[in-house]
Amino acid sequence: MASSQGHTTLHTGEAEAIRTIADLATAGQKPDVMILDVPDLGPGLPKQVPVLVRPGQRLDSVKALIEEYRTLPARRTGTAKVTTLDSFIALINRHKDEGSAVFAKTDWPGPTLTAVLDYHAVDGGPRHGEHRIAYAFPITPEFKAWIDANNQKMTQGDFAAFLEEHAAELAAPFDAEVVSYERLFKAKFAAPNELIDLARSLEIFVSAQVKNSVRLQSGEGEIVFREEHVDGKGETIVVPGIFMIQLRSFVDGDHVRIPARLRYRVAGGAITWSFQLYRWEDELRSRVTQDLMRVAEETALPTFEGAPEAALR
Repeated sequence: MASSQGHTTLHTGEAEAIRTIADLATAGQKPDVMILDVPDLGPGLPKQVPVLVRPGQRLDSVKALIEEYRTLPARRTGTAKVTTLDSFIALINRHKDEGSAVFAKTDWPGPTLTAVLDYHAVDGGPRHGEHRIAYAFPITPEFKAWIDANNQKMTQGDFAAFLEEHAAELAAPFDAEVVSYERLFKAKFAAPNELIDLARSLEIFVSAQVKNSVRLQSGEGEIVFREEHVDGKGETIVVPGIFMIQLRSFVDGDHVRIPARLRYRVAGGAITWSFQLYRWEDELRSRVTQDLMRVAEETALPTFEGAPEAALR
């Protein structure tokens, strides 16, 4: 009701009603805590998380909030690097699933096997491809020495020393190899002891001059050396045209057999030596391919020659 002075006077009931409305309005502005169910979002995530809700606030993604409660990684990532084929197979069998696959780089340089454990599913479903195992075939020091010296010209003394140092890798040719390669190269095979004798003879004539060099009908070479103190007397060395090496190309791997052509050049009385490994890259590729077949057999996974897609980021 209005007073005589022009002010409004509220009845007790009206004032109480206004206070009640004001209290309700104030209570409606307070934030509230809700419990949000988040089932089946992956291992390591809670099933429920608390969410603070303010009046008028729109809820969008809660990923960042949920990730704060993660207790395990979202997925396996990274590349494990193993140093033996046995470890490569064992680690695959530990982590593989129905979508895993193995890829192989079979050519030189750097032959490698790569297992992508979370490769795309067989039904076409995409996966991250970020969990991998890599095996880079480790070349043995002995085979690396042969590769590094392949087609390299050496002095007589250096070549003799090389043959002496690597005598353990020299091998006698099989009968079938003799028939095949002597016909191919029109040259005569050398037995290991013949190469060792050659190396020792070269050491004797390391300071001698070449008097004459001819090619024999047998496929061998014949070098006649002249030494100053011999008064022109010639000392002859018979040089075979081919020899065989047998050694492990990869650490913990099987042996490979590779024929090598023995070559020499005479210029101004001096002589240089070299050898040429015959198709040694093919032998390495064959070795890698056989190991890839073993991986397929012992892991029951599909194998492919090539490289997988880059890991998703």
